[in-house]
Amino acid sequence: MTTASTSFDHPARRLVVTLPRPYDAACEQFETLVPEADLPRFYQLGSWKATLELAEINAPHGFMRYYRSDVCALMAGSQSLWKATQYLMGNHVVAESAFREDASAVLHAPLPSLIYADPDGDTKLAVDQPSLLFDSYENPQIAEVGRELDARLAQLITLLGGDVPPQL
Repeated sequence: MTTASTSFDHPARRLVVTLPRPYDAACEQFETLVPEADLPRFYQLGSWKATLELAEINAPHGFMRYYRSDVCALMAGSQSLWKATQYLMGNHVVAESAFREDASAVLHAPLPSLIYADPDGDTKLAVDQPSLLFDSYENPQIAEVGRELDARLAQLITLLGGDVPPQL
């Protein structure tokens, strides 16, 4: 049996938002607003109803953190002088609607995001716009997930004190 490979081109828009707090304070605020996903508890749950209830608690502002990496520590000893922390943030309860339609949609959930200090010392949040990624599947149910994530991202940016990009 042979299988065919396929490829899909899709647009992406990187949103870069200036945050009002210094780098360390911005990371701390982000991690408070986007708490770490309680994966051990999620793995133990026996029903989708229980998962929905825990997600409501674990993501009070719509997102959870699935990953965190201190990029500076990884680059220690290199010529790079940036301060940067990388995250994967999302909400698997929201992503389930896309996953149900096409498993590959979870390539974009959770969302890679980065908080960094630029050379002028300004703190930035960088993240790709979810709706463009999810629109590329040409499926209305998957596209709706992207629009919901856009709305949640806009709310998070507001809570972080940033100006919501007009594209959201």
